[in-house]
Amino acid sequence: MAENNPLFENFEGLTSEEAERLKKSEHPGNKKGSTIAGYLHTVQEIVFEPMFLLLLSCAIIYFVLKEYNEAWFMSGAIVLVAAISLFQEIRQKKALDALKQYSRKKQKVRRDGKTVFLDTEELVTGDIVICKEGDLIPADGDLRACPDFSINESLLTGESLPVFKDMSTPENSRVFQGSLVTSGQCIFSITATGLNTRLGKMGQKMDEMKFRKSPLQVEINRFVTKMAITGTVFFFLIVLITYIQQGLWTESLLAGLTIAMSVLPEEIPVAYTTFMALGAWRLIRKDIIVKKTDIVEALGNTRFLCLDKTGTITQNKMDLVAMYDFSKDKIVEENEFKDSLTVLNYALWSSETEPFDPMEKTIHDHYKQLSPVDERKDYTMIHEYPLEGNPPSMTHVFQHENGSRLAAIKGAPEAVFSRCNLSASENNRIHQHLKTLTEKGFRVLGVGKARFVPDTMPANPEGFTFDFCGLVAFYDPPKDDIEDFFSKVRQAGIQVKMITGDNEATATYIAKKSGMADPVLPVSMSKLLEADDDIFEKSVLKNNVFARISPEIKLRIIEVLNRHGIVAMTGDGVNDGLALKAATVGIAMGKKGTEIARLASSIIITDDKLEKIYDAIETGRKIYYNLQKAIRYIISIHVPIILVVSVPLFLGWEYASIFSPVHIIFMELVMGPTCSIVYENEAAEPGLMSRPPEPREKGFISLNNLTLSIVQGLVITVFALGVYSWGLHQKWSEETIRTMVFLLLITANIVLSLANRSFYHSMFLMMKTKNELMTYILGATVLCVVAILTIPAVSAFFQVTWLSYDMILSSIGLGILSVVWFEVYKWYLRVQQ
Repeated sequence: MAENNPLFENFEGLTSEEAERLKKSEHPGNKKGSTIAGYLHTVQEIVFEPMFLLLLSCAIIYFVLKEYNEAWFMSGAIVLVAAISLFQEIRQKKALDALKQYSRKKQKVRRDGKTVFLDTEELVTGDIVICKEGDLIPADGDLRACPDFSINESLLTGESLPVFKDMSTPENSRVFQGSLVTSGQCIFSITATGLNTRLGKMGQKMDEMKFRKSPLQVEINRFVTKMAITGTVFFFLIVLITYIQQGLWTESLLAGLTIAMSVLPEEIPVAYTTFMALGAWRLIRKDIIVKKTDIVEALGNTRFLCLDKTGTITQNKMDLVAMYDFSKDKIVEENEFKDSLTVLNYALWSSETEPFDPMEKTIHDHYKQLSPVDERKDYTMIHEYPLEGNPPSMTHVFQHENGSRLAAIKGAPEAVFSRCNLSASENNRIHQHLKTLTEKGFRVLGVGKARFVPDTMPANPEGFTFDFCGLVAFYDPPKDDIEDFFSKVRQAGIQVKMITGDNEATATYIAKKSGMADPVLPVSMSKLLEADDDIFEKSVLKNNVFARISPEIKLRIIEVLNRHGIVAMTGDGVNDGLALKAATVGIAMGKKGTEIARLASSIIITDDKLEKIYDAIETGRKIYYNLQKAIRYIISIHVPIILVVSVPLFLGWEYASIFSPVHIIFMELVMGPTCSIVYENEAAEPGLMSRPPEPREKGFISLNNLTLSIVQGLVITVFALGVYSWGLHQKWSEETIRTMVFLLLITANIVLSLANRSFYHSMFLMMKTKNELMTYILGATVLCVVAILTIPAVSAFFQVTWLSYDMILSSIGLGILSVVWFEVYKWYLRVQQ
């Protein structure tokens, strides 16, 4: 369909005043009220977070004990933690709202005699809307024009076959929200919107799709649940032991709450949510819409990238470059087309009268330029057999003003051959010319004409007897920068697979020409259909070009690949919906993609640039590894806090409870921003896109993956408990031991933040990669520690004391040593490679 439709422009549509009046009555939504409700829901979630409840319990106990300084500090901590959580929630909500706003489908509407593009929510009764093939009908309405129009109403009726619509009867001239345009176009006047539509009354919403939690999300939730159970067990155990030792319930409860706070890794789900939401927000700034935020982490581990040929790998120009004239048994170049007009004419009559397919557009253009007389206005289409079959073809029947009729067929050469009476020798001859054309990378269609058109149309095209006219060949060259794209994707360890409806020779030529793979290993659908499940799977994994593939086989290919890694797939057609939904990462194109493709996808490339897929994978991989760093950091620093709090209690050491909830919450406040904000802001490591994707079976929070982090935490623990034990041996005061261990843990935390920026590259190399947030957070931490040690009132509150310079240097030095060994380990890894 042409971008400017003269028929559509004949309609005036509503005036702005009429539309505004109707909008107030049909869409009376209270945006401000819903926003306030959203914030109240966020506050409710924060109040019921485990850490919030633990802090509240500590504050209440301190008030009961009349230790008001600690009580007010914990109250302040409650406000601060809530404020940080609320800030992160609001930031995530704004990012997600921006994504939702950006991904809304604009509808083409007539208002005030002009064509405008509006959100579906802005449509009102009486609006004049136009929809084309691949669009979803946005509201109920009555047809005003519908050339070659068919629609799929399965969402409403359950019937999967397309229904042809015309204006012959009132019932057949109605369209309903949620229906999919499968061919042609329609112009309709809206009769109902929103909840007043038939779909709305059924209680369904087209813009809301329920997705399952991602594997990583499930893994994180499972891990946090286990840690929460562990914290609960430790809580009761510590309360019991402390009560037996001291006989005081309030002190026992504080000790139990301290260990519970140290065990609970509440930063992990916060970090995950923050990373995903901000990652999606970063992608939208690159014109990449992420409809599901949790798909960001899947992007980073994409193993298979499945691409269509036309318009994705190629430029989607579809220039008519050659024809085979059967009557002359000759391939003619463009400068000879005028001598083979029969082939061109019947290619035209088998095309849409208002073409929107690039091949049909170029057929119309060549006909207009070369035909001595333009007969299009003299003929009327009286019957259409839409594109169907496997391989597909379409047939149109036209009637002239004088009553004469013609019928033309166009489609995949194999489909047209089967409809024509060709001898074996003719078949062989045609196939030789077909091979010549396809080996040049041309997309080839067969063309035929009916010998006779009866008064009563047959039920299907098989009722006609066709004569073969020839072949039309189109060339759609690879995109200019496609070789560089494929080179970068292969370097990232991603396997590219072309899945196309074109024949094997054309697909193979384009794959080689574009540098998609070396070697190019093609397979056709006919061979796949002959294979059993085992051979089918092996063929899918081995080959990289799949030709003449139907939507059903495409879905099977995606399902096979899904079992072997994360699959990203591009699709833009009506028939790509199921495969896009089945792929881990379904990618639709914003400009040329149909609405059903955009609806089924999880990512939309708004400007249709293929290189944006690489950008999305790179961003996803950066986020994946940064999230991994954040979680490893959380585990590494939680281990020594847990053990320093619990081991002295279990072993009955003197000064067994050197840390109170005040100290734990201070360290939690240091860790929170570091893991959820600072690490999210990390740039990509050198060589990030030169590694293969992480295998799924490895897991994200598995013991194997976290062993190194646990070892880091245990080493810090050894140093901290060593200082603790040495202090007891030297008869230091409780305040001195507390200060030494506290300073050591804070120092270790700072150095660990820097060391864990990479698990391969040196800390000093990573310092060359700027992260201003890291500088600010660590600088603020150092200033707070200085204030705690030097300001008497603050020191008294934290129950610490001033240390000699030797002791300060010893504590800081041991804190650095407890982490810096990791740099030696990383150096060893680099040397081994």
